[in-house]
Amino acid sequence: MSRVPLARRRVLAAGAAAAVVVAFDPVGLGWVTRAQADAGTGGLAVPDLDGELVTDAAALAEAAEDYGQIAHRRPRAVLRPGSVRDIVEIVRFANRNGLSVAVRGQAHSVFGQAQAPAGVVIDSRTLAEIRSVGPGAAVVDAGVTWLDLVRATVPRGLTPPVATDYLGLSIGGTLSVGGIGGASSRHGLLVDTVLALEVVTGAGELVRCSPRANRELFDAVLGGLGQYAVIVRATVVLVPAETTARVYRLSYPDLGSFTAAQRTALADGRFSYLEGQVVPGEGGWDFVLEGVVYFTPPNAPDDARVVRGLPAPAATEIAELPYFAWLDRITALVEQLRALKLPNPWLNLFLPDDATDRYVAGLLSRLAPADVNGPILLYPVPRGRLTRPLVAVPDSPVVFLLSILRAVAPDEATVRRLLADNRAEYERARALGAKQYPIGAIPTRPADWPSHYGAQYPRARHAKAIFDPRGVLAPEQGVFG
Repeated sequence: MSRVPLARRRVLAAGAAAAVVVAFDPVGLGWVTRAQADAGTGGLAVPDLDGELVTDAAALAEAAEDYGQIAHRRPRAVLRPGSVRDIVEIVRFANRNGLSVAVRGQAHSVFGQAQAPAGVVIDSRTLAEIRSVGPGAAVVDAGVTWLDLVRATVPRGLTPPVATDYLGLSIGGTLSVGGIGGASSRHGLLVDTVLALEVVTGAGELVRCSPRANRELFDAVLGGLGQYAVIVRATVVLVPAETTARVYRLSYPDLGSFTAAQRTALADGRFSYLEGQVVPGEGGWDFVLEGVVYFTPPNAPDDARVVRGLPAPAATEIAELPYFAWLDRITALVEQLRALKLPNPWLNLFLPDDATDRYVAGLLSRLAPADVNGPILLYPVPRGRLTRPLVAVPDSPVVFLLSILRAVAPDEATVRRLLADNRAEYERARALGAKQYPIGAIPTRPADWPSHYGAQYPRARHAKAIFDPRGVLAPEQGVFG
């Protein structure tokens, strides 16, 4: 593999020089090696970097795939930055030379959202340092995973207030899309728990932003789908961590009782964490409310009080785990599934409360259990906790997340059919006031995005014009054509 740190290229032995990228050919749209440059091939000099620019086949192939295994679009180069300065230099270089740029963290996207066909992919895994951890906040590089962070904070009695169910996501990637989990019922999305950011705008400017400094940029970047800037560092909220998680799984035979129980639990805040799943049952579907109470002994919850006032479940299971073990409960499973490289045509929607039961009942009548092969999540969050203007959700006091996280056999016809089904379901849901949570595999069209953002669309277009005027960032999201 030709991995050559550009900052050290002048001291390479002559035998290695043939693999070194030293320039870009804007006519042939290719990279010029040291050997080619010495032979007289022209090109535009690539800036000196602290990290490495990689063009070998293995690196390009890796950057052309993700967890979803559906989209495979190769870049022309991969940057493994050794510093934030490298990102500034490459984004500026891309602006001068008409290249696109995307950031790839843990590659957990499922529809090519972090790819950059014929452009440059920035691999954020090489910028992954936890800079500080203290009461109230942690400062982290964008390539740090949430698992890295909770491993560092929980032993100190601290935790992020919200965690995604799978912790192996990069912090920068999660903050670019929103980030949701069971504790969103109390604390909003992960983007609602950020105090400050350092970003490189699409124009190549390194900027610190927060609610008090460069607020327009701060609001655009959080949940902005990578359209306006590359997140390089974040200051995220930490709160005191309890030591124990008591998990309540309440099974319901029908959708109405299940969502009624969720609405009651959401309204009175009895759970620290509130989610739910739809699972195949005998002759239909079963519904499981999953609620968790975090505590530190001896202050254990009263089980009878916790479930009091909810519709009577058909079955109740109560389990107890250490807090960290609960947060980390599915990491091993996800990594096993990742290794299988199965297509993941996920459907992710935010539904308005008053349409949720009607839409989900119809969806389940159309959905074949054989087409699922993964969890179906359905749970509510209060709209008032969601504060970021470019995270589009229905105008409803309560919003339900619906996620069909399926993995299917690598059959092209099946994947095409399920993508078409996702599009049809999106259109049905949108007619009822729903929005997509744009982490899934819904084929979109340019005309979808003004509807998606609604009254915030002019704000999104203005931010794009100001912060990424040449449109170099995150091309595969398709937000601006």
